[in-house]
Amino acid sequence: MIFVLVVTVICLLIPVYVYIGYPALLWLFTRGKPMVTHQREDSFPSVALIISCYNEAEVIREKLRNALELDYPKGSLRIIVVSDGSDDGTDDLVREFSDDGVLLIRQEGRLGKTMGINLAMEQVSEEVTVFSDANAMYASDAISKLVRNLADPKVGYVVGAALYTDGDQGASAQNENLYWNYELAIKSMESRLHSVVGGDGAIYAIRTELWEPLQQQDINDFVNPLQIIAKGYRGVFDGEATCFEETAGDFDREVARKERIVNRSIRGLMRVKATMNPFKSRVFAWQVISHKFLRWLIPLFLAIGTIGSVILALRGYGLFQLITLGAIALLLLAWVGYRAEDKNRLPVWFSFPYYFVMVNLYSLKGIFRALRGETQVVWNSARPGREQN
Repeated sequence: MIFVLVVTVICLLIPVYVYIGYPALLWLFTRGKPMVTHQREDSFPSVALIISCYNEAEVIREKLRNALELDYPKGSLRIIVVSDGSDDGTDDLVREFSDDGVLLIRQEGRLGKTMGINLAMEQVSEEVTVFSDANAMYASDAISKLVRNLADPKVGYVVGAALYTDGDQGASAQNENLYWNYELAIKSMESRLHSVVGGDGAIYAIRTELWEPLQQQDINDFVNPLQIIAKGYRGVFDGEATCFEETAGDFDREVARKERIVNRSIRGLMRVKATMNPFKSRVFAWQVISHKFLRWLIPLFLAIGTIGSVILALRGYGLFQLITLGAIALLLLAWVGYRAEDKNRLPVWFSFPYYFVMVNLYSLKGIFRALRGETQVVWNSARPGREQN
């Protein structure tokens, strides 16, 4: 029974550490440090802005107008749209902007976003490459803010802040927005300590010379930054480089997206596992293990911890009886949320348990799929009515 007790306690404490302990330690380690711990300097290197899309006819005109209006020297910015076999007229809409210098690269066969980026990067000769999605609308100075951080020769990639425009509309959006604000705070502290873990497909920039072609199964905005860290560079977060997009707006789409991210990212981390070696990556190894690896495994820890708590509760351990009752209450509240016809109108005491339970269940599914060697390279978008690769 001692073994069950020890395993249960460890499995219950790991989620507490990941969600509370890790951010608390980041805050402690960065306390007193300046908000910017690297060299910044306004400069205007040549930039290629790569916009990935699949069937984005609804937003691609707005995105390209947004890109063309950016406050960056026109001769130093080239806009490239890579279309993964779009069949809704997206490509024709992009061609309307050819006189403005917008380059369309069409990828046939629906091979996925990562392969599309590989194809586009063959055309890039600019010093800096910025990656974006079709629905991410940039603030006018977003690219200027990103590239100023690359004045530091030790910085290899820069991640901006993607902000939600509908974060207060509906229970799903509110939960997603709350979680994302928590993530942005962590990114800021990670950047000050060493490096922000991973990029953001909506807005991040790299030194083009550091690019390595990716495998089809790789999630580009995670594996690519890890490769740059493995080369000895830093990755920083700039919260003033902003873009704006909508949340998934739907619980089912959002939790399904979590499954795909976990499924692909676990495999990607194993591809660049040197970043988890503290002798090679120093403190970043602790960051990536705490922020990503352990977080992805939380569903397993919670499942084992819950089973152990039930066993210990039946043996008369008072604390674990309370934990078991808490778990039952959480599941009952999540069940009410699951049965609701309009989940976006749920009050927080139902929506949060439902969101938490479903995200962890789908993440667990993503883990098992990864262990079976299954990796999904294309998928339906989290955004209503559209698809993303």
